Amino acid sequence: MDDRLRVAVTVEQSWHAVPGGIARATVELVRALAARGDLDVVGVAAYHRSPPPDDLVPRVPVRQLPLGRRPLYESWQRFRMPVVERATGRVDLVHDAGYVVPPSRAPLVATMHDLLFLRYPEHYTRHSLQVFRRGLAIARREARLVICPSVATREACAAAGIAEDRLRVVPLGVRTSEPDRDRTDRVRRRYRVERPYVLFCGTIEPRKNLPRVLRSFEAIADGRDVELLVAGPQGWKEDIHADVSGLQGRARAIGFVARDDLDVLYAGSAAVVYPSLAEGFGLPVLEAMANGAAVVTSKGTATEEVAGDAALLVDPLDVDAIGAAIERLLDDRALAAELGSAARARASTFTWDRTAELTRHVYAEAAEEAR
Repeated sequence: MDDRLRVAVTVEQSWHAVPGGIARATVELVRALAARGDLDVVGVAAYHRSPPPDDLVPRVPVRQLPLGRRPLYESWQRFRMPVVERATGRVDLVHDAGYVVPPSRAPLVATMHDLLFLRYPEHYTRHSLQVFRRGLAIARREARLVICPSVATREACAAAGIAEDRLRVVPLGVRTSEPDRDRTDRVRRRYRVERPYVLFCGTIEPRKNLPRVLRSFEAIADGRDVELLVAGPQGWKEDIHADVSGLQGRARAIGFVARDDLDVLYAGSAAVVYPSLAEGFGLPVLEAMANGAAVVTSKGTATEEVAGDAALLVDPLDVDAIGAAIERLLDDRALAAELGSAARARASTFTWDRTAELTRHVYAEAAEEAR
């Protein structure tokens, strides 16, 4: 008799137009959970005629409900139907991995990646604000346990009214592919990389603080043979085209970059800059560190939790400080190498196996409470 917990995980994020870090984190988590062998994991999603992009395909069976994303999300949040079991059959537990908390007859675990929509509502569209706020309200009311990727997010959830004894910190992990010479050459040709570069990676949206990064680079690039590469899909409420153009060939937006290509760009960078205003975790920082990059990121946020003492930490509101940190790494290559080595060592402790192990404990705890 199979006594494994049968867990349904929401994986609809893989089909989002701008999937972002939540989709990538969910795909990696379900991959690691399924590999354990002590869980029966099934994904649940809206109806789609085609699969998501190859690097966002969940490596578990996915069951689709007979509604498209928008009507499904509205029905889940407003009417609490249809239940997950309509697609999956009986499950012991449901894990919402992305704010649109589904109804179910089984106990619920919800992940709150961040609550930054409460802190920076002006950075979000009206529709996304409605979705996030409803998701928080439902999770606060119905989730037996709430997973937070960082202490910063746990504190935000407690401040938002979720009882502290229901909050569990489960950091994310990282998985890299070691670039070989042929792949490195292909990636450099694909993105026309011909000189040293500083890399930013993230969805183009206000919270990522890109205008200050670009302003900081104005003085840095002047007279130096270095360019700024901005990797990431276009998001919302921000258009950096004019700022990039103003740097007159010293900065380029290269759009969405596949995960394996990112490993090459991280590893080959003179520095990675990611001084976002706030994060729930900061997956790009961890990915950069895992590839041995020297990182500049924000102090006083979740990215400081990730980076520890293996990065340069700056005030994200201080353009001069961002610029000075980048210049320091460009001028002191020994320091950059030292930080890169420390970053790789620290990142090695953030594995998806560890994330899956901690998540499995949360599942067991939530399921036990239901008995």
